[in-house]
Amino acid sequence: MAPQQTILLVGESNVGKTHYGAQFLKRLMVKACALRMSGAPTNLEAFTTALSCLTEGKSTDHTPASTYVESVWPIKDEAGREAELVWPDYGGEQVRHLVMQRRIPPAWRERVVKASDWVFLIRLHTFRSEDDLFSRPLRSFAAAESGAEAAASELSDQARTVELLQMLLYLAQLHLDQPLRTPRLTILLSCWDELDTEELPADLLAARLPMLWSFVRSNWSSLTVIGLSALERPLSKTDADQEYAIRGPEEFGYVVLPNGEKSMDITLPIYRLMARET
Repeated sequence: MAPQQTILLVGESNVGKTHYGAQFLKRLMVKACALRMSGAPTNLEAFTTALSCLTEGKSTDHTPASTYVESVWPIKDEAGREAELVWPDYGGEQVRHLVMQRRIPPAWRERVVKASDWVFLIRLHTFRSEDDLFSRPLRSFAAAESGAEAAASELSDQARTVELLQMLLYLAQLHLDQPLRTPRLTILLSCWDELDTEELPADLLAARLPMLWSFVRSNWSSLTVIGLSALERPLSKTDADQEYAIRGPEEFGYVVLPNGEKSMDITLPIYRLMARET
């Protein structure tokens, strides 16, 4: 019997993970996607709360930093293939703390080890682009330190993401002597609508985050980059978007596939993993 396919979603604060989950859940509810629930999901509270806000044309609050509640969805596709979709409902700050403190909580360890697929959400619009000790030439630091104390340098968002991937790879006891086949890696460039670009997702990632792109391209044999706009437009927490409320949130949101094709079915990144498409 083949092992259970388990798809783990990871994202830092403010990448839209909860909104994506709420929209994903709505698509499953109205059967407007390529996937179906194959059993009873657990711990849907965070996503149903977000969905209630979206139904009113409003965005939802961010998950508190101290929160960690796992939501596990058994799903299947049209061909009968089944998988377990794991949404760790955590404050995104927890992901940042994993790197800063060099410690992985037990709740994360089990899921990282068991996952057959990792899905990382990255919001390019909020990534800091300043240089850090990984991207600046060493001579620039020597120049800065001459005659004065240099300011403490910290990892850029790009370097921190590479560090996080390295930590998870170490935790899963995976070796990089050759490109990895499992877990497969999918990168979702969230809030795609705010990027205002016609570039292919992979090309944009390579241009904006070259160090991260070089790392994942070198170490994964199966890598997919997809653009994601879960909401399709910005929403306020207080002022309702009337069109959103009238038409329903399931009428909004889209993905941009690796070849540039746009689809309203925001579950396709997960469907492609279940269908073994890259």
